[in-house]
Amino acid sequence: MPKSERGHRKRARKRRPTRGRRNSERSDASPKGDERIRLNRFIARAGICSRREADELITRGVVTVNESVMRTLGVTVGASDEVFVRGKRIIPSKFEYLLLNKPSDIITTASDEKGRKTVMDLVSAERLQDIGLFPVGRLDRHTTGILLITNDGMLAHRLTHPKFEVNKMYRVRSQSPLSEEQLNTLRAGVELEDGPATVDRIEVLPGEDGREVGISIHEGRNRQIRRMFEKIGHQVDKLERVKYAGLTTNGVRRGKWRILTEREVLKLYRTVKL
Repeated sequence: MPKSERGHRKRARKRRPTRGRRNSERSDASPKGDERIRLNRFIARAGICSRREADELITRGVVTVNESVMRTLGVTVGASDEVFVRGKRIIPSKFEYLLLNKPSDIITTASDEKGRKTVMDLVSAERLQDIGLFPVGRLDRHTTGILLITNDGMLAHRLTHPKFEVNKMYRVRSQSPLSEEQLNTLRAGVELEDGPATVDRIEVLPGEDGREVGISIHEGRNRQIRRMFEKIGHQVDKLERVKYAGLTTNGVRRGKWRILTEREVLKLYRTVKL
């Protein structure tokens, strides 16, 4: 039947969502065209709850798709489907996920009242303007390396919450070599103004005469590594975050950025149990 005729037919029956495989999900917030994404993901991307909580809403019978109560997990919905939760229409937001290789002397904030250059000044694509992007957590002004930027508030909150223990790896260059005793002190933990601080792992890196170490932590307190080194009598000469939640800056030059792949976004969601 021609498309124009189908458009004038009255709908004889309600559209039904279909079951779909996990790999049909995308990192975009809502399906486009004939794409279909899982119903729990569709709900979660609207910012209402996590996917696990969305499953609970579905099984409780408070979710409808095209006027039909939906209690089956694993179904998928498309762009033309109408999804309601407790009688309210759900329209997911458009989320973006960027990985920036932050240079030194740049402020990690969405805007700066003093007019200093911020990480957001480095994101120049026109389509990414005015969609509410913000940096995930903070890197101090002179720290370089990997920084995530997004407008997905739920994901950002969980990535920065200590409960989820997101791993962060740093390359630290001290003004002078660290002794084995000082390394052991950092391994055991030091007392800072805002409480005890420990490292998950620390090791001396080749070269630099013992001045450069690799450190893994899962906290993200303000200037944490610099303050820990000050506690053992050392000043940090250079600090770079080389890995965040399994992501690296490989292939991204300093001051440049790229959009995360679908697989990378899904991995971040799994990391924080969304």
